[in-house]
Amino acid sequence: MMHAFRKMRGERDRRYFNSAVAVLLCCSVAWGQTASIEPQRPSAPVLWRPYLATTVPPARLLNSGRLARLVRAGTLYLTAQDAVALALENNIDIEIARYNAISADWKIERAQAGGALPGVPSAASQAGTVASGQGVAGSQAAAGININGSNGGASNTGNATIAQVGPVTQTLDPSIQDTSAFAHRSAPQPNSQLSGLPNLVSDTRSYSSSIQEGFLLGGSVTLTYNEHYLRENAPTDFLNPSMAPQLLISGQLSLLRGFGVGVNERTITVAKINRQTSDLNFRAQVISVVASVLNAYYTLVADRDDVTAKKSTLEVSRSFLEENRKRVELGTLAPLDITTAESQLAVSEQDLVVSEANLEQKELQLKNLISRIGLADPVLKSVHIEPLDRIAIPDKDELPPVGDLMKTALANRSDLLAEVANIKTAEVSALGTTNGILPSLTVFASQSQAGLAGTPNPTAQRAGRVADPYFVGGMGNALGQVLRRDFPSERAGVLFSAPLGNRQAQADFGIDQLSLRQTQLATQKDLKQLEVDVLSAVVAVKQSRARYEAAVRNRILAEQLFAAEQKKYALGASTPYTVVQNQRDLAAAKSSETAALVGYSDGRVTLDQTLGTILDANHVAIADAKSGVSGLK
Repeated sequence: MMHAFRKMRGERDRRYFNSAVAVLLCCSVAWGQTASIEPQRPSAPVLWRPYLATTVPPARLLNSGRLARLVRAGTLYLTAQDAVALALENNIDIEIARYNAISADWKIERAQAGGALPGVPSAASQAGTVASGQGVAGSQAAAGININGSNGGASNTGNATIAQVGPVTQTLDPSIQDTSAFAHRSAPQPNSQLSGLPNLVSDTRSYSSSIQEGFLLGGSVTLTYNEHYLRENAPTDFLNPSMAPQLLISGQLSLLRGFGVGVNERTITVAKINRQTSDLNFRAQVISVVASVLNAYYTLVADRDDVTAKKSTLEVSRSFLEENRKRVELGTLAPLDITTAESQLAVSEQDLVVSEANLEQKELQLKNLISRIGLADPVLKSVHIEPLDRIAIPDKDELPPVGDLMKTALANRSDLLAEVANIKTAEVSALGTTNGILPSLTVFASQSQAGLAGTPNPTAQRAGRVADPYFVGGMGNALGQVLRRDFPSERAGVLFSAPLGNRQAQADFGIDQLSLRQTQLATQKDLKQLEVDVLSAVVAVKQSRARYEAAVRNRILAEQLFAAEQKKYALGASTPYTVVQNQRDLAAAKSSETAALVGYSDGRVTLDQTLGTILDANHVAIADAKSGVSGLK
């Protein structure tokens, strides 16, 4: 009794578990259909929003709910439109292509920020620095004296650079930089005339803030504020501690290499063209998938018809064998003639096995095209596909003239339009190498205001060294000097640089132009090939129709011959061998008709694909393909 109870409870728990798994699968499928792949920008106050990472949704790895809704009693009932809709929602190649446009949008944003190639490192050190003339170290620097250890062990490292073909665009996003450095150092003094001490001990605080803005014209402007605080044990300092602020505005402009909006905007222009190209490439990917789905679907239709025909042939072979056995029993037929009928039955069975294997393979191909996870989907793994549409051949092909077909193809072929866009991209990129041949001529100018203030050093006063009263005070006094422009400095200059021979720039230009010519020729080749492809597709449609019509006539004649031969055999005017031969001819005629039917369907799909009209012909909206939710019913 207890064993039965445990068994019932175990079965109940398994049912609950299976129900829970089914609910989770349904929720997962619903999520897979509705979740967006668009990155979500952070929601935060504007001050620190730019420094928060964007949330990129996980990849959608599940099929849409449409697939499960089309399954009835273990059979997936599909129309051609259903197959196309499932491919638009679930095909993994289309899903991968959806990310290209999103990535292109981010590349535009990256280009609009300007700057050099990504990943250029930089390093700087300001610990222990003082203003020129401030304290002992500043006096030594102003006098051009360099004593080891006077900088507190700090080292300055120049920015690392990465070579880039063509001028580097200025950083177009305003950049704010703030550095605060604090240092305590002890520096031995081999010459104590300036410091008055063998060991100079100092505390420094250095603050530096700047904002820089670049312009597409080829220049930049920088506003910098520096402040240095110094306290040291030197008795020779008139002011100790002291503060030295400075306000600096500087700008530079390239006049030859790197000058002009067109040159500096080329990466932005290329990124925008590439964004348009990504849409064309996505459309081309959708066209390719739709063509593959239609070919696989109608091939499956033909294979299923072929299986039906093979089963019918097998039944005829079995009936013929049974009839021959009865005749042998009656003595009207020699036992040796049964061998012929048995051979035909074996051939029919083999043909059916081959046909069913082909059907199973075509089912797997179509399942792979319309599913994101293939046979890992439990719904799709065990079902059989039942195609509901049949291949329909119109009474007459209404094909426009070849000239009109060419115009249609030129207007709709995404791959050719993408190639033309690639030429524009190459031409825009070539502006960089063209401009890069020029020598470098940069004008620069700056203006700075300095101030100095501090507390009189009692030790210096006792030695008779009295500080100028104008500099006595705190930071307010020093900033007042800056704002009143008491100590202004101006600087302007021209920097000219021209590599002798200029072989690197000349080689970059030559390589770029030759690559552009190759791109133009390759595009022209594809445009020339288009006419051949259109003509070939038209001829293929006409030939496939002629083959189909001939196959239909051949099948009708084979049916008539087989029926007549059966009547003759029933009257004793024919032999089993002749009947079997006619039966094989009929089976071959049916297979040829099926192959011709598939050939016509493939020809029409190829023609629509060549013309770029396959999406319109099958009512596919590219917006549905981008969203992953098909509007096809």
